[in-house]
Order: sequence, then structure tokens, then C-alpha cells
Amino acid sequence: MALSGKVNDGDWSVAAVTHQVPGGFDCSIQISHPTPDGVFAHEFRHSSIFPNEREAVLAGLREGMVWVQLKMSKTLSM
Repeated sequence: MALSGKVNDGDWSVAAVTHQVPGGFDCSIQISHPTPDGVFAHEFRHSSIFPNEREAVLAGLREGMVWVQLKMSKTLSM
């Protein structure tokens, strides 16, 4: 069973889902928000392995929100 979490801030949505891997858990992170051209969506995996699902999903949500902050400040362009 996978643990998941979701955070919404304005039009932005960040979701994280855990996956069991050798040595612990990692997570997939999905980011989306509406744009004039349609829905922007981006998905990536966290680069770390965590000892439990709780730590993995919380780290995924934090990483997703950092990504949103970088995107909104125009530090990232996609």
C-alpha cells in the first residue's frame, strides 16, 4: 500500500506518492496548475531513499513546494 499526500496553494497542486524500493521508500512528485494554454503538469522522483513512508511523502511534498516557489519566482523556466 502506498502513502500519498496532496497540497494545494492557489492554482498550484503538489502531490506525492511513495514507492517501496530496496533500502526503504522513495516518492513520485506531481505538480500542476492551469495556464492560458491548458494545464501545466510536471512529474519527477525524489532523489533520496527514506527509511519509512511518512518521511518519504513529507519530503516529496516539501520538494514539490520548493519547486513551485522556484517556478513562481522565475528561477526555473519550463
